[in-house]
Amino acid sequence: MPFVEAFVPSIALGLLFWYVMKGLTNADRKERQAEAEADALIQNRTDSDTRPASE
Repeated sequence: MPFVEAFVPSIALGLLFWYVMKGLTNADRKERQAEAEADALIQNRTDSDTRPASE
């Protein structure tokens, strides 16, 4: 069983790395989505501000 004991730390570090990377990519995706929504909101406000009053 010494070969199992040799692989356990590597597997644990690999899982930890995967978990951290998954968290980073999820955070990045959510940040990009929030930024896109904020940009769309700003664009809609500027579009409504530049429309003529007769519309």
